[in-house]
Amino acid sequence: MALFGTEYGKQSDERLMELVVRGDEKAFAALYDRYSRRLLNYFYRMLWSDREKAQDFLQDLFTKLATRPQSYDAARPFQTWLFSVANNMCKNAYRHEAVVREAAIHLRNGVDRVEATGGIELDRERFRDRLDEELDKLDPDHKATFVMRFNEDMAIKEIAAVFNCSEGTVKSRIFYTLKKLAERMKEFDPKLIDHGSA
Repeated sequence: MALFGTEYGKQSDERLMELVVRGDEKAFAALYDRYSRRLLNYFYRMLWSDREKAQDFLQDLFTKLATRPQSYDAARPFQTWLFSVANNMCKNAYRHEAVVREAAIHLRNGVDRVEATGGIELDRERFRDRLDEELDKLDPDHKATFVMRFNEDMAIKEIAAVFNCSEGTVKSRIFYTLKKLAERMKEFDPKLIDHGSA
């Protein structure tokens, strides 16, 4: 039975994917509208704050979804599966571009030496730059866990499903990451970490 107009917006992700597998373009568009902004932000945070690269990865991910919808594992919640695919794409990027990443960190370090002229906004911006810099140094799984929790506001249970690990593992990764960030970013008030990264 065909769906009309706003009915697509009321369907679950999983139901929309069933329709996508059958070649329903409107169902695909509904999923794109539902997830494109979140995934763009996720890729942006994960891929060295490179907006162009984030847009390329978003395009690649939805191209794969459009051309090979049967690769979706229907036994898993769609959101969990989608973020797993996105996370694997980022891991591949890290492997291929380790040298570029190192260079980017060194360049950014040079820029960061410019003296701050005060002001809350500048401090917040400097904090975010430093946070991104430190996140880039972490193990990719720890970085992805942090971004999913604090930028995507995903529940511990959802993150555990993405990584196919226990909730305890997710909690320990978050604890370890926050501890590391607090150690490495002593120049900032620790309370900023709570507000700046959420």
